[in-house]
Formats: sequence, C-alpha cells, structure tokens
Amino acid sequence: MNLAYWIVAGPLALFYLYSGAMKVFRSRDQLRPMMAWVDRMPLPAVRALGAVETLGATGLILPPLTGIAPWLAPAAAIGFVLLQIGAIAVHLTGEDRRITLNIGLVATTAVAVWAATTRL
Repeated sequence: MNLAYWIVAGPLALFYLYSGAMKVFRSRDQLRPMMAWVDRMPLPAVRALGAVETLGATGLILPPLTGIAPWLAPAAAIGFVLLQIGAIAVHLTGEDRRITLNIGLVATTAVAVWAATTRL
C-alpha cells in the first residue's frame, strides 16, 4: 500500500470506528441529536449498521497492515461507498436533508478505493 492510501484510510477508519461504536453502544435518545434518522429505523438495524461500520473500519486497516488478504481493504472501501449511497437515500426520503457529510465520505472513500487498487 502507498502513502496516499494511509493518509485517506486512517482518518476514514477512525471516523467509521467511532460512528459504528456509537451506533452499537448508545441508546436511541443519545443518538437522536446527531442522527435524526434513528427514529425511522428499528434499533436492531441501527446496531447492525454500527457493527458493519466497525468491521469495515477494521477491514480498511488490518489487511494492508498485516499483509493478510490485502484485497479486503478495497472491498471494505467499496462497501463504505455503497453504505453512504444508501445513507444519502435515507436522508433524502426523510425530513433530514443534510447530506453534505455523506457526499464528502463518498468522495473520500472513492479516493481510498483508487489508492488501494493502484500503485503510485
């Protein structure tokens, strides 16, 4: 992996690890101020989404770091692009139309996919 990948993937992994842990461990009332959409989703779905984000963050970092199954890193990044496209759809179908963060995450994760699949 190259330096560009680590510059992008490191902060992405931290973001998704934090976001996923919040969804797994916090109550709906604690999540509501930051994530208005949680009232429209069953709590088990929110918890599952948090687990997926946590596992994806691990997939961004551990495979390239250890050299074991390094193809998992671009797979995790592609999964995050798809996750954010779904998140944009959820935001646009509800009253919460704030998708700026989601668009930024799609762009940043697309750079991670590119950096993970090319040699600079």
